[in-house]
Amino acid sequence: MARRRPAQVHGLAVVDKPAGVTSHDVVGMLRRRLHERRVGHAGTLDPDATGVLLVGVGNVTRLLRFLTELGKTYTAEVVLGVETSTLDAAGEVTARHEMAVTPEQVRRAVTEHLTGPIMQVPPMVSALKVDGRRLHELAREGIEVEREPRPVTVHRFEVEPTDDPLVYRIEVTCSSGTYVRTLAADLGHLLGGGAHLRTLRRTASGSFTEAEARPPDEAELLTPAQALRDRPAVTLDDATVALVRNGRILPADERWQGPGPWAVLDTRGELVAVVERAGADRIKPDVVLPV
Repeated sequence: MARRRPAQVHGLAVVDKPAGVTSHDVVGMLRRRLHERRVGHAGTLDPDATGVLLVGVGNVTRLLRFLTELGKTYTAEVVLGVETSTLDAAGEVTARHEMAVTPEQVRRAVTEHLTGPIMQVPPMVSALKVDGRRLHELAREGIEVEREPRPVTVHRFEVEPTDDPLVYRIEVTCSSGTYVRTLAADLGHLLGGGAHLRTLRRTASGSFTEAEARPPDEAELLTPAQALRDRPAVTLDDATVALVRNGRILPADERWQGPGPWAVLDTRGELVAVVERAGADRIKPDVVLPV
């Protein structure tokens, strides 16, 4: 069997995902445009959602797990009084409620129950796996399974009324793994009825914002080093870089501040590896990029 050609293009695309396509569709667009097979994304966006999708190409696909962990910021609208099967506007209506609430009541529910460290039950329409199968696959078959609540953190949850007394604009900054549609549904329940989410947009993933995001056919590639700009970086001399490339465990001096991981750069500013702690006073390579 012929060996697959090594990737020739490496970098990170900050894509502004359009509505109506899946995150995997965006990966396919970049594969065709750049003529590369090794393409992946960090942090799925629903088909109807828009906004910042980080897409790694070539060697940067090995770095995507460090990008998936970044915090996210979203804007959306919460529609009170109507529940749906998917917790968003794409699903079928499952319940209607007569609701009359004030902005003060909405803000109080958000502040007291949906801000800070919280436990959140993932929705059935999600990519999480249970017994080897993704929840959204089970949901399509009409199967609902028990899901364990997971800890997430909502750093900021702003609500703003609209001309419609049952529709509120929201802006949420949260930890990775937080489901905004679940926040909307939980808010509806806290207010004595139900709700669903619509017009979801991711405006930031870490320091990568919608201001620099471009459509899939226009997005340019950042370098591997720029892809890890949200991680602390340490520049090493050529001799130490050679040790890192060979997988050597090194002593951690004063340059290695905090818990890590760290991006390791050579004297030319190019990304060599990502290293992590190996005990209190040593570091070890986690990911080493090919020369």
